[in-house]
Amino acid sequence: MNTIREPRLGVDFGRVIQGGAAEPGEEDTVFLSGGHEEAMRTPPTPGAFDVLPRLVAGFGGRAWVISKCGERVQRRTLDWLDHNDFYRRTGVPRGNVRFCRKRADKAVHCAELRITHMIDDRLGVHNALRGLVPHLYLFGPQDASPPDWVEATLTWADVERAMTATHP
Repeated sequence: MNTIREPRLGVDFGRVIQGGAAEPGEEDTVFLSGGHEEAMRTPPTPGAFDVLPRLVAGFGGRAWVISKCGERVQRRTLDWLDHNDFYRRTGVPRGNVRFCRKRADKAVHCAELRITHMIDDRLGVHNALRGLVPHLYLFGPQDASPPDWVEATLTWADVERAMTATHP
């Protein structure tokens, strides 16, 4: 049996695609608890709309947004993706957005989708994916140095450099 997997990309939404926090632990309170119009005006994380299209193309369109949130933020996330023309601008297929209610449940989606590369800003998520997803990218500023089994990627440019090394 062939154990080589076709490369598949998973990307978190909050603080990765949208509203990257400037400091470790900082939350995007406008998107999470502000009004709908304010949330729609929140910016993408710097570099997301520059790098994601190239990554998605490199993965042959096999890319998914995998996000943990409740129902209200789920609706808001889908609205934000539409409002920012995300699918056209990045090449991520419209049907490739998954939601779960607990961070550790991202492992269920990653297993089902056979994700090989995952970008997330939470070490706890990567802990749940360890041994399941071969290439883990811890995005953004962190409170502490990450363990050696996850690749630290502060910016989208860092993600692109790291992924080019593992998926040319």
